Amino acid sequence: MRNSESSFVENLGKNTLEHIHYVNEVLLLAFTSIKYAFSFNYYKNNAVRAVVAKQVFFTAWQILPQFTVASGLLSYILISIVIATTISYGLSEYAIELALRILVFELLPIMAALFVALRSGAAINTEIALMTVNNEFRGLEQTGTDPEKLELIPRVIGGVISVLSISAISTFVALFISYISTYGFEFWAISEFSNIITKVFTPISVLTLWIKLIIFGFMVTIIPIITGKLSIRSMSYVPVSVLQGMVRLFFTIMSVEVVSLAIYYI
Repeated sequence: MRNSESSFVENLGKNTLEHIHYVNEVLLLAFTSIKYAFSFNYYKNNAVRAVVAKQVFFTAWQILPQFTVASGLLSYILISIVIATTISYGLSEYAIELALRILVFELLPIMAALFVALRSGAAINTEIALMTVNNEFRGLEQTGTDPEKLELIPRVIGGVISVLSISAISTFVALFISYISTYGFEFWAISEFSNIITKVFTPISVLTLWIKLIIFGFMVTIIPIITGKLSIRSMSYVPVSVLQGMVRLFFTIMSVEVVSLAIYYI
């Protein structure tokens, strides 16, 4: 009995320390990425620019058509539902404002994060885990190359740019569809629609949205990177590492969304 209790306490302590170490690594890479992201000299390195561009190309540019269509369909369906519902309750004047709040501040950001996560999360995790297994990080360090500075941080920056860019595009798509769904192809209501946008996009709400998107951008790359970096040095463990990384990534995305909802609406 005592042995089982001792084993349970030992495993609990070990798991707790591992989680603390994992969170510490995530936060450390996040803060380091922020420091280099605002350093102009950092981008003078051709290798850094190449990795950032490659990350944005594969993560955002290649999925842009599919994401634009998906966000447009989602916007049209939701706006149609909200307009029909508010009309039935005699609240049609609040239809566009309500639809935009749901779309722009809640659904489209998390949709952008999930698209980027599905596009590159598993791939990044696999690549970093293989580099860990093959001791490539140690090899780069022995040649005087900083792998974090040249391999990891550019991916993080590219991930943030990807989430921000496709979220911005989906927002413009949602605004266009909301206007067409309500007023048609008429220009007389632009002033009225502008007033609605002003009410929806207050400085506080826009700041909250940007913070959430930046956090999403960091998480879709940092979590796969750290999970792969801390992977057990065994080729057979790579699929397990990828699975762990994706589970942690989706859990983190949903947690950030829940916290933002609580802050914004409670």
